Amino acid sequence: MRLGPPGKLRIAQVAPLSESVPPKLYGGTERVVAVLTDELVRQGHHVTLFASGDSCTKATLVPACERAQRLMGCVDPLAGHMLMIEQIVQRADEFDIIHFHVAPLHFPLARRMPTPHLTTMHGRLDLNDLVPLYEEFSDLPLVSISDAQRTPLPHQNWIGTVHHGFPEHDFQFHREPGSYLAFLGRIAREKRVDRAIAIAKACGWPLKIAAKVDPSDVLYFKNEIAPLMNHPLIEFVGEITDSEKSAFLGQARALLFPIDWPEPFGLVMIESLACGTPVVAYRGGSVAEVIEDGVTGFVVDDLAQAIDATKRTHTLDRRACRDAFTRRFSSARMASAYVRLYRQLTSSAAGAGIVA
Repeated sequence: MRLGPPGKLRIAQVAPLSESVPPKLYGGTERVVAVLTDELVRQGHHVTLFASGDSCTKATLVPACERAQRLMGCVDPLAGHMLMIEQIVQRADEFDIIHFHVAPLHFPLARRMPTPHLTTMHGRLDLNDLVPLYEEFSDLPLVSISDAQRTPLPHQNWIGTVHHGFPEHDFQFHREPGSYLAFLGRIAREKRVDRAIAIAKACGWPLKIAAKVDPSDVLYFKNEIAPLMNHPLIEFVGEITDSEKSAFLGQARALLFPIDWPEPFGLVMIESLACGTPVVAYRGGSVAEVIEDGVTGFVVDDLAQAIDATKRTHTLDRRACRDAFTRRFSSARMASAYVRLYRQLTSSAAGAGIVA
């Protein structure tokens, strides 16, 4: 096994092409890849990022397409991804470890690569269609972003769980709460912004909704959500940039996270904690792993509990929220956890006599 300079790894990060790295607006996976890549570079590793050409990174960028596919109006996103994966396989011997974030597109080729690799799963895994596919590729080393995420596929080769993280300097701590409740994310059925509206109205507090509306959710927004916003307490802000999040979240009384699906992680929860803002979240998926009930927020099971919890968020210490973020969800902690997995895989490959 040929490694780079002592103690340093040659790492390839493979990002989705739908958004730039980091994304201009909404795009959770691409934001995580951006943070991880830059932190690995900061820690002294030699990192190559395969991503769209409009990405901004401290690593060596290999553009797989000129711009993010969403901005290009790409008709067939698979074409660009398959070409990128083939290019990575052709260059595999240049790296000590290849870290994929595009599952499951690369599975057939990754299985046949001699270079050690791992795949972070970023989405939901509780879909029946996934079962036969993942059973076939049960040998590939996978990383979950929460313990809850891996529950539907317990027999995969899970080598670890790594919670997401962000740089501490990206978010300003707000010691005092503002006057409104916040909802940040997407307008989609599983995100249940209708619950957030109901909570705000019951509390008699303003609610600001900063959310993206995907083309597939336009009719849902128009027919079911927009009418609920016709109320003096409800303000639809629309999609906001990363630079706007700190003020939006930090000046809120609380973040409402009233999901109705098995959330794989929920980046907005840790963004809120970073600003010192507690979270009221419905139980599901990763929520109980991220939120310390009664410390950094409240985990609830129904609307009545959510209303009661929201009214009690003033009893929570905003400094404790920020401290929890620093302790558990920093970018340095995330990158170090991945480096341990990289070394585990490269050591195992070396021990098996595999030469990259």
